[in-house]
Amino acid sequence: MTTIGIHDLAVATASHVVELDDLAARADIDPAKFRIGLGQEQMSTPGLDEDIVTMGAAAAQRIIDRHGVDGIRTLFFATETGIDQSRAAGVHVHELLGLPRSVRVVELKQACYSATAALQAAAGLIARNPDERVLVIASDVARYELDTAAEPTQGAGAVAFLVSAEPALAVLETAAGVYTAEVDDFWRPNDSVTAVVDGKLSVSAYLDGVAGAWDDYRSRGGVDIDQIDWFCHHQPFTKMAVKAHRALGQHVGVELDPELVTATTGYNRRIGNSYTASLYIALAALLDGENDLTGSRIGLFSYGSGSVSEFFTLVVQPGYREATRGAETEAILAARTAVDVPTYRELHDATHRDSTVDVEIAAASPGPFHFAGLAGRARRYTRD
Repeated sequence: MTTIGIHDLAVATASHVVELDDLAARADIDPAKFRIGLGQEQMSTPGLDEDIVTMGAAAAQRIIDRHGVDGIRTLFFATETGIDQSRAAGVHVHELLGLPRSVRVVELKQACYSATAALQAAAGLIARNPDERVLVIASDVARYELDTAAEPTQGAGAVAFLVSAEPALAVLETAAGVYTAEVDDFWRPNDSVTAVVDGKLSVSAYLDGVAGAWDDYRSRGGVDIDQIDWFCHHQPFTKMAVKAHRALGQHVGVELDPELVTATTGYNRRIGNSYTASLYIALAALLDGENDLTGSRIGLFSYGSGSVSEFFTLVVQPGYREATRGAETEAILAARTAVDVPTYRELHDATHRDSTVDVEIAAASPGPFHFAGLAGRARRYTRD
């Protein structure tokens, strides 16, 4: 029987970083409210020449550099920070990476959940033809209004992962539980560049999703909770994963070790919320950590506001460490340029851009891909 799962996983983020201690100082707030209350230390912030396309292409380039393009017939781009109501952001990535013309490109949207939908769809394609591989990109910029309670939960990041038969990192198991409920906890209207969020409702809707997805997972033949070794939950802020872990234990009537989820929070504490990418950035942190995960089963909970939830499992493969990228990811995070709060606020305001006005944007970030501006209402990108 052919196994299908994640063969490789690469993380990218924006080139600037804001220390949340600085944000707390400006607001005259105890930094512990962010560090402990939210579980966040930093948030990545894009430069003027960076967006979901440039971050997603940077992550995907590392996949291509290692594995080439043979067998890749599909590129799924998951995001809730879409740059166009019609064309998929992945089409720009396809051009920047020089992928073959014989690659289908589709964008998926359902708040923070859609990368998981992409993973499941990729598995279906590969089950039909095990010689194919699917490149999945999840890339987002979490942006809220300045001086609001949600502001410290902003961030920017991307992951790219290659889904294939006989994967080197982790095998996707068949059982999955899903739960959908319409709720106005978080959304972004078409005429807004910032999200609308009801924080308390969002937390309760998330926890409802944990219970609902778990119950469906078990009804579909999923293993008992004591057969899951690690837990990886969606992280709009890392303390939310801890709350979800505790709530899941209470729901099934067991006390779960918090270390089984805190081991996934290292990267997201420093990147901030990356919406569709955050669950898989958490997975990267777990795989890159000190624990030997060989043969371990990881339970993953994916949540997208509005809301759609899914619980599923991966089994880590022997020799997985040879495919991880811990040193590479640490170097990416260390290379970010720290910016003060006034500079961050200027970058935040600059996202309010009228597409009817042509603009050229100089390449300033150190990454290989750049948003070059608008011409005739169309976005332009360049590659170094």
